[in-house]
Amino acid sequence: MTVERTEEETVAFTVENGVAWVKFNRPEKRNCMSPKLNRQMKKVLEELEFRDDVQVLVLTGEGKAWSAGMDLQEYFRENEEKGLGAVRKAQRESYGWFERLRWYEKPTIAMINGWCFGGGYGPLFGCDIAIAAEDAQFGLSEINWGILPGGGASKVAQELMPFRKAMYHAMMGENLTGKQAEEQGLITEAVPADQLLARVTAIADVLKKKDGHALRATKWTMRRMVDMTYDNALDFQIRAQEALHSFGGAESRREATRQFLDEKSFKPGLGTFDTSKVTR
Repeated sequence: MTVERTEEETVAFTVENGVAWVKFNRPEKRNCMSPKLNRQMKKVLEELEFRDDVQVLVLTGEGKAWSAGMDLQEYFRENEEKGLGAVRKAQRESYGWFERLRWYEKPTIAMINGWCFGGGYGPLFGCDIAIAAEDAQFGLSEINWGILPGGGASKVAQELMPFRKAMYHAMMGENLTGKQAEEQGLITEAVPADQLLARVTAIADVLKKKDGHALRATKWTMRRMVDMTYDNALDFQIRAQEALHSFGGAESRREATRQFLDEKSFKPGLGTFDTSKVTR
């Protein structure tokens, strides 16, 4: 099916009860990523990042796929015919929003409702939490048509999966179900398809109750420490906590401590404190 979409129509989003639901919106192409979509996704992410009515961002796909990766016609063939400049421009546009997603100011959840292939691993890794339908399909099919899984896809597999599993996944070109992806560390959790929306909503509802500045510092710390020694990571955490204090972390800690010690209104191991009572 040929569907002509404007750049703005390649990404859809709504904001409901503090959650921004962002969708790849090319269902007729299994939501594969074109230059138009990549440009629009960066615009949408930047528009939503500092909105006061957005506390959590969920990235999903319209129809039966999350994303089948990069559009072979529009992203590869057409740009290659235009020369190196067009290729580099397209790469920077796609990698640009992948990076923006990795370091997003708000918590992010990937809701994988179907196919997730190749270039789709970039935004998959960019999201903090990844929940998939058990019957979703994950694949690095590049080897099957004569290239390597680039665009960060092979790094994502190597980063998240045990080495032997990642090597097999990249070299064999065989698909993983959502359940297998969970077992091998590629995603956080797999649930039956009819429970996917409810599970993601429940996670978003929990995240909304947390202190936003503490969440931001936590997710950035977890990502930065990947390549650090233990001593460097320990020092980074100290500096990150000091930075958090300057963004309201000191007030949050005092209020949480007051609720725990004085009011005895919450237990940290069983839930979060009432962030609405923080005075900054």
